[in-house]
Amino acid sequence: MKLYQILFFAIILFSVSCQQNSNTEKETAEETKEEVVATGDNTLTAEEKEAGWELLFDGNVIDKWRVYKRDTMSGWEVKDGEMVALGIESADIISKDQFENFELKVDWKVSKGGNSGIFFNVVEDTAYSAVYQTGPEYQIVDDYEFPEPLKEWQKAAANYGMHAASKQVSKGANEYNSSMIRVENGHVTHWLNGEQVVEYDLWTPEWEAKIQESKWKEHPDYGKAKSGHLALQDHGNVIWFKNIKVRRL
Repeated sequence: MKLYQILFFAIILFSVSCQQNSNTEKETAEETKEEVVATGDNTLTAEEKEAGWELLFDGNVIDKWRVYKRDTMSGWEVKDGEMVALGIESADIISKDQFENFELKVDWKVSKGGNSGIFFNVVEDTAYSAVYQTGPEYQIVDDYEFPEPLKEWQKAAANYGMHAASKQVSKGANEYNSSMIRVENGHVTHWLNGEQVVEYDLWTPEWEAKIQESKWKEHPDYGKAKSGHLALQDHGNVIWFKNIKVRRL
């Protein structure tokens, strides 16, 4: 074989090799991109989809929520993939869907001294003016810099006004916490940052007696509904939410 033929074939082999490397790098980059998307905020993994989880916030629009007893949204905004209560008009929001047996996961953080809550089994009716009149509340609060002393049933992850958390595992202001609420046939557990901290049963004699010992005795329909809306509270402080996802049981 002549020298120019050898050089020609060498150039061809080099070009093919470069193209293959380029394709491999491109495929690797695409796989990495897909992995980042799948594990980022406000997304579901393949395993979560298979298990029946659904997003209640996609990081872009608040289309699965509305202000309690309104058809519209106000007092909230989406910024940098977070759903933000602006704390300017006490506009509690509820899920458009209703739930009975479910698991709910929410990541949240509060501004300094902030206060909010996650509610479930909320009834929307002209007889009620606020979500707390019917729905039990998973407490959200700045445990460390709240401007007033907190009772145990007022601290983060408590069933507000009813059951205190077994331990204090919340993070400080402007740090994200991960919460989960599980409700199944009236049995409820509260989780905070990976630890179960509250457990109780709805509609039992013990439940009814505890209501009569609390502030909720003034609201005769508190905690009676077997299903209802989820709610996020705007309590006059800036609160951030993300990774809101639910699974029906």
